[in-house]
Amino acid sequence: MMQPFSSRTQINDMRHRTDRILTTHVGSLARPRNVLDLLFAKERQEEYDADLFESSVSDAVSDIVREQVGVGIDIVCDGEQSKSSFLTYIAERLKGFSPSEKQGEDLWVESRETIAFPEFYDAHRKAREGLVAKPVKLVCTGPVTYDGHTVLQRDISNLKAAAHANEVGEAFMTAVSPSDVEGQQPNEFYKSDEEYLFAIAEAMHEEYQAIVDAGLILQIDDPRLLTYYISRPELSVTDCRQWAELRVEALNHALKGLPEDRIRFHTCYGINIGPRVHEMNLADIVDIMLKVNAGAYLFEAGNPRHEHEWQVWENVKVPEGKSLIPGVISHSTPLVEHPELIAQRLIRFSNVVGKENIMAGSDCGFASFAATEQEIHPSIVWAKFQNLAEGARLASQKLW
Repeated sequence: MMQPFSSRTQINDMRHRTDRILTTHVGSLARPRNVLDLLFAKERQEEYDADLFESSVSDAVSDIVREQVGVGIDIVCDGEQSKSSFLTYIAERLKGFSPSEKQGEDLWVESRETIAFPEFYDAHRKAREGLVAKPVKLVCTGPVTYDGHTVLQRDISNLKAAAHANEVGEAFMTAVSPSDVEGQQPNEFYKSDEEYLFAIAEAMHEEYQAIVDAGLILQIDDPRLLTYYISRPELSVTDCRQWAELRVEALNHALKGLPEDRIRFHTCYGINIGPRVHEMNLADIVDIMLKVNAGAYLFEAGNPRHEHEWQVWENVKVPEGKSLIPGVISHSTPLVEHPELIAQRLIRFSNVVGKENIMAGSDCGFASFAATEQEIHPSIVWAKFQNLAEGARLASQKLW
């Protein structure tokens, strides 16, 4: 197995830090306009210049890594520059799917939130039409296998080259969970949901293994662990916990044999700049989340709906050797968090679970889908990142 990068900041272990709080984020960042144009053409299955796409993505990754380093992010990523979304990118990496008119899971159709605030969400949906890349709808019609080695190695090479050029100590790469693939591409081949889910897990293992073997930290993106409750108003918390247990079991199957200290797990409530009054409470799912075989856990804690949940960790023991990466800046508001507020949030978590077991993160990605207009403008995102780094510095001064 390849070793992690030689370190600019002497980061030898993603889990612990003994002299300051490190900074990172969830992953997705806005793509430049030239990349967006190519991504949209690709998703619409129009003719596009493949060589230009490759060079444009490489340049975009180089720029985005340099910008992250410039504002003080310690553990960086490629900003998902080559992907149309954190979710649907996998369609070009898995075999066994065919075009279909059958709709995959849509979080906001008849969800708890939509039922409660129909006018708001209908207006929001209409305002976003045409602004986001929409891939071809797929359905599973054959055995699921992994066929994404070439594009995955391109992404790995682009990130490692940019990390090396900027003397980055550590970098992570995102990959979608088996559950989120299951939710997006309906099954018409396997005899049961469980059989389908574990077939996806077996295939996704190849992507997970390759990312870790490349010396990168693997981040699993699994918002569906939390958003399933929002999308299924007929189900109780108990029903959704039972559903989640099997999904975590499948994810751990996909992670088999991989070192936990090179894996981090992210879950959230999706891109929702709205009321958000019907989201699952962290206390109702945290024990299941901690069953994921990962070394660190990223979750929402930097917005008014979930900031109070830092108290959950007063009654939940973090497993030995594992760490938390709470969101201390939010993707759901254009307000730029003050460094002192960020420091306060980090100190609260540090006092509960230990300063060595905390890293500063974001609630979610800032461009989970390739879009011509972001929910949060990129200039604001970079201001948030600057304050994230400053807040971590202030917290570190008080803690060490």
